[in-house]
Amino acid sequence: MNQLLQNMMGMGGMTDQVIATDFLISAKAGVRNYAAAITECTTPELKAALREQMNAAIVSHERITNYMIARGFYHPHDLSEQLGVDLTVSGTALDLAQK
Repeated sequence: MNQLLQNMMGMGGMTDQVIATDFLISAKAGVRNYAAAITECTTPELKAALREQMNAAIVSHERITNYMIARGFYHPHDLSEQLGVDLTVSGTALDLAQK
C-alpha cells in the first residue's frame, strides 16, 4: 500500500504485516481443511487431487512464514520476541479502533 495512504489511515508500516498474518492464518486453515477433506474422500482420484492442493497450500504457508520471518513480523522460535510483536500489533489495532 502507498505509504502516504497508510499514514493517512494511521496504519504506518503495519499493513504488510497485517496482510501477511491474515494470509498465513488462511493458509494454515486451508491445510487443515484439506487434511480433513482427504480423510472423508471415497475415491482415489479425489484424494489425489486434494493431496496436490494440500501440498500447494503447505508450500504457500512456508513461503509466507519465511517472508514474515525475514521482515521481523514473525518469530516462531523466540516466544518473548513474538510476544513483543503481538503486543505492538494489538496496540496499533486498538489505537485504530479508537480513531
